[in-house]
Amino acid sequence: MSLIAQPATFSVNFDYRCPFARNANEHVLAGLEAGAPWVVTFLSFSLSQTHVEDGEAPVWDQPAKRPELTAVAAGIVVRDRFPAHFRDVHLELFRARHDEGGDLRSDEVIRAALERGGVDPDAVYAELADGWPFETFRKEHEASVAEHSAFGVPTFVIGDEAAFVRVMTRPEGDAELAGRTIGRIIELLTGAPELNEFKHTTVSR
Repeated sequence: MSLIAQPATFSVNFDYRCPFARNANEHVLAGLEAGAPWVVTFLSFSLSQTHVEDGEAPVWDQPAKRPELTAVAAGIVVRDRFPAHFRDVHLELFRARHDEGGDLRSDEVIRAALERGGVDPDAVYAELADGWPFETFRKEHEASVAEHSAFGVPTFVIGDEAAFVRVMTRPEGDAELAGRTIGRIIELLTGAPELNEFKHTTVSR
């Protein structure tokens, strides 16, 4: 049985600023598009919150930090209100940052990514104005930290097992590569929990 054919239910988190989150999420989406029998939940996570100093207010309570949260909150809106477009918008928001060098604190950059993904930016920003996407963002982040000790992206969770995984490649349209990459992560998470760290000392690129 090929790795891409192994059924699995898991979650993977994201913050659009992280290149490794982009890599992992692209592999997951490529596998799903190719028919991988995975049930996947895409969860928001804030890298800004992980850098809050002791005694400092959480980013959710700092109005000046709101622009750092808007891109992921927009992704949440599309995921929950316009799910048919989530794949495309998810990829476009990653692309805006990592392929185009855009500043995701800019509403103009976010709106352009939403439009390329097939969603009306005004409809998404109307939801953002209601505030609920930022509350959902906070709840998902805090739950990941409390339940799985998540500290970064991408973190994969299967059942009670969670692991931060730094994926170095992009699928580049290769569904088999995507299937093998995510399949190995699933296999290690479910079959080798004794491997707490496995990190190459050098990176061959």
